[in-house]
Amino acid sequence: MAISLSLSELASRIDGKIICGKAGSLFYGMASLDTAGPSDISFLGNEKYLPQFHATRAGSVIVPEGFEFKTDGPALIAVSNPSLGFAEVVRHFAVEPKPFTPGIHPGAHVAPTAKADPGKVCIHAGAVIMDDASIGEGTEISPNAVIQTGASIGKNCQIGANVTIREGCIIGDRVLIQPGAVIGSDGYGYEFSEGRHIKIDQVGIVEIGNDVEIGANTTIDRARFGKTIIGEGTKIDNLVQIAHNVVLGKHCLIVSQSGLAGSCRIEDHVIVAAQSGIAGHVVIGEKAILSARSGATTSLPGGITYSGKPALPMKEEVKLQAHVRRLPKMLARIKALEAALLKSSSTDL
Repeated sequence: MAISLSLSELASRIDGKIICGKAGSLFYGMASLDTAGPSDISFLGNEKYLPQFHATRAGSVIVPEGFEFKTDGPALIAVSNPSLGFAEVVRHFAVEPKPFTPGIHPGAHVAPTAKADPGKVCIHAGAVIMDDASIGEGTEISPNAVIQTGASIGKNCQIGANVTIREGCIIGDRVLIQPGAVIGSDGYGYEFSEGRHIKIDQVGIVEIGNDVEIGANTTIDRARFGKTIIGEGTKIDNLVQIAHNVVLGKHCLIVSQSGLAGSCRIEDHVIVAAQSGIAGHVVIGEKAILSARSGATTSLPGGITYSGKPALPMKEEVKLQAHVRRLPKMLARIKALEAALLKSSSTDL
């Protein structure tokens, strides 16, 4: 039997208000505005997609509150956040609950001193759980993941394939770590002596709070001493490098290919967009935003959006770039003035 969702059920699920359409209308799928058909639900999350909205064949569209509409279009439901509302639609039609089947596969290696209750954890083939490691109930360890000596993982975590969690690191509850990530690799620390670089021992750990997500192939270095800390609810994208002794606050967003150098401190609710870099020992204030490819070389106050290298408040950076773009014309004018002055001088002689 096909899965369906009525307009009234949808409104109830997303705490929305029907502003156009029949409550009993049924829909059987979801799609983007440009591909949706009459039986599909779509959403308008950004004004730049208005042309697609006006041309859409979707049966229903989730729109922002206060949206002006025409009556001959699709059924409309207004919510405060259409993208978040549409996520519930996706969950209804496309996301099947993943069953949790406890047990330890015969092809896994679990050290005798490790704490992993076979009736409460799921450990797949090829996984290695080393001495004195601890795996919380409801946690799933995927194939070929390695949980090293003394590491601790909380409840209801998902540890992806080929993840490595090194010695002594602490992972909270409901943490999702995507495949290939490395937690607790050595910090990058050397001292130059007698013509060569001497490795400095990295003896600290990484501590990750509850409800954190870490993307594929991201690396988080253990502290030189003490802790590298990832705060509760923070979401880290793929291919991010977080160096030793970084303190990353709660509910931050760190986007792909960004790098956080050693001992920098990122306060709560900070957004670091793609390919941004933050220098060592720098402090980024609460609710600051670093736009893509920003470079923070000094500490920055919170509550401001920054861009550029070095990172400046975006309004200042936009003005600076406008001046830079005018430089070729200014140079041409200067050359013309020099030529005119030279010609005038030769005429006077």
